Amino acid sequence: EVQLVESGGGLVQPGGSLRLSCVASGFTFSSSGMSWVRRAPGMDMEWVSTIYIFSGNTYYADSVKGRFTISADNAKNTLYLEMNSLQPEDTAVYYCAKVGDGIAFLNLDEYDYWGQGTQVSVSS
Repeated sequence: EVQLVESGGGLVQPGGSLRLSCVASGFTFSSSGMSWVRRAPGMDMEWVSTIYIFSGNTYYADSVKGRFTISADNAKNTLYLEMNSLQPEDTAVYYCAKVGDGIAFLNLDEYDYWGQGTQVSVSS
Protein backbone atom coordinates (compact mmCIF):
# COMPACT_ATOMS: atom_id res chain seq x y z
CA GLU A 1 0.00 0.00 0.00
CA VAL A 2 1.34 3.41 -0.96
CA GLN A 3 1.62 5.84 1.93
CA LEU A 4 2.92 9.38 2.24
CA VAL A 5 2.95 10.71 5.79
CA GLU A 6 3.81 14.36 6.41
CA SER A 7 4.93 15.84 9.70
CA GLY A 8 6.69 18.90 11.09
CA GLY A 9 4.02 21.53 10.64
CA GLY A 10 3.10 23.97 13.34
CA LEU A 11 2.84 27.61 14.35
CA VAL A 12 5.80 29.89 13.68
CA GLN A 13 6.36 33.65 13.80
CA PRO A 14 7.04 35.68 10.64
CA GLY A 15 10.69 35.33 9.72
CA GLY A 16 10.93 31.97 11.39
CA SER A 17 11.82 28.56 10.03
CA LEU A 18 10.25 25.13 9.88
CA ARG A 19 11.29 21.76 8.47
CA LEU A 20 8.67 19.42 7.04
CA SER A 21 9.17 15.70 6.55
CA CYS A 22 7.36 13.12 4.44
CA VAL A 23 7.94 9.41 4.92
CA ALA A 24 7.14 7.41 1.79
CA SER A 25 6.40 3.72 1.39
CA GLY A 26 4.86 1.32 -1.12
CA PHE A 27 6.72 2.48 -4.23
CA THR A 28 10.26 2.94 -5.48
CA PHE A 29 11.22 6.23 -3.89
CA SER A 30 14.69 6.32 -5.46
CA SER A 31 13.35 6.56 -9.02
CA SER A 32 10.52 8.98 -8.28
CA GLY A 33 9.79 12.64 -8.64
CA MET A 34 8.49 14.04 -5.37
CA SER A 35 6.77 17.36 -4.76
CA TRP A 36 5.50 19.64 -2.06
CA VAL A 37 2.16 21.26 -2.84
CA ARG A 38 0.17 23.59 -0.59
CA ARG A 39 -3.38 24.84 -0.16
CA ALA A 40 -3.89 28.16 1.58
CA PRO A 41 -7.29 29.04 3.09
CA GLY A 42 -9.79 29.78 0.33
CA MET A 43 -7.23 29.14 -2.40
CA ASP A 44 -6.51 26.45 -4.98
CA MET A 45 -3.70 23.96 -4.71
CA GLU A 46 -0.34 25.61 -5.38
CA TRP A 47 2.75 23.74 -6.51
CA VAL A 48 5.74 24.61 -4.32
CA SER A 49 8.73 22.44 -5.20
CA THR A 50 9.84 19.19 -6.83
CA ILE A 51 12.89 16.97 -6.55
CA TYR A 52 13.77 14.04 -8.79
CA ILE A 53 15.38 11.66 -6.34
CA PHE A 54 17.75 9.86 -8.70
CA SER A 55 19.20 12.93 -10.40
CA GLY A 56 18.84 15.35 -7.50
CA ASN A 57 17.37 17.99 -9.82
CA THR A 58 15.20 20.49 -7.97
CA TYR A 59 12.57 23.04 -9.00
CA TYR A 60 10.88 25.83 -7.06
CA ALA A 61 7.92 28.12 -7.42
CA ASP A 62 8.91 31.78 -7.72
CA SER A 63 7.05 32.54 -4.50
CA VAL A 64 9.40 30.36 -2.42
CA LYS A 65 12.64 30.46 -4.40
CA GLY A 66 15.56 31.45 -2.18
CA ARG A 67 13.62 30.72 1.01
CA PHE A 68 12.69 27.02 0.76
CA THR A 69 14.94 24.03 0.11
CA ILE A 70 13.68 20.61 -0.96
CA SER A 71 15.81 17.54 -0.26
CA ALA A 72 15.53 13.79 0.23
CA ASP A 73 17.19 11.02 2.19
CA ASN A 74 16.98 7.97 -0.05
CA ALA A 75 18.06 5.57 2.69
CA LYS A 76 15.12 6.69 4.82
CA ASN A 77 12.60 7.12 1.98
CA THR A 78 12.00 10.59 3.36
CA LEU A 79 11.34 13.90 1.64
CA TYR A 80 12.07 17.22 3.37
CA LEU A 81 11.16 20.85 2.93
CA GLU A 82 13.27 23.38 4.82
CA MET A 83 11.34 26.63 5.03
CA ASN A 84 13.08 29.85 6.02
CA SER A 85 11.96 33.48 6.25
CA LEU A 86 8.37 32.34 6.59
CA GLN A 87 5.64 34.87 5.91
CA PRO A 88 1.91 34.91 6.75
CA GLU A 89 1.11 34.14 3.10
CA ASP A 90 2.94 30.83 3.52
CA THR A 91 0.16 29.69 5.85
CA ALA A 92 -1.34 26.57 4.27
CA VAL A 93 -1.75 22.85 4.50
CA TYR A 94 1.37 21.37 2.94
CA TYR A 95 1.10 18.08 1.06
CA CYS A 96 3.75 15.63 -0.04
CA ALA A 97 2.93 14.02 -3.39
CA LYS A 98 4.43 11.69 -5.97
CA VAL A 99 4.79 12.99 -9.51
CA GLY A 100 3.26 10.61 -12.05
CA ASP A 101 5.83 8.78 -14.13
CA GLY A 102 6.64 10.65 -17.32
CA ILE A 103 4.47 13.68 -16.59
CA ALA A 104 5.35 17.32 -16.15
CA PHE A 105 5.57 18.11 -12.44
CA LEU A 106 3.34 21.17 -12.79
CA ASN A 107 0.45 18.95 -13.90
CA LEU A 108 -0.95 18.36 -10.42
CA ASP A 109 -4.08 16.55 -11.58
CA GLU A 110 -1.94 13.71 -12.90
CA TYR A 111 0.01 13.09 -9.71
CA ASP A 112 -0.11 9.49 -8.47
CA TYR A 113 -0.36 9.78 -4.68
CA TRP A 114 -0.91 12.38 -1.99
CA GLY A 115 -0.26 12.52 1.72
CA GLN A 116 -2.74 13.73 4.31
CA GLY A 117 -1.10 17.12 4.72
CA THR A 118 0.44 19.03 7.60
CA GLN A 119 -0.66 22.49 8.74
CA VAL A 120 1.80 25.38 8.67
CA SER A 121 0.64 28.60 10.31
CA VAL A 122 2.72 31.78 10.22
CA SER A 123 1.49 34.44 12.61
CA SER A 124 2.73 36.85 15.25
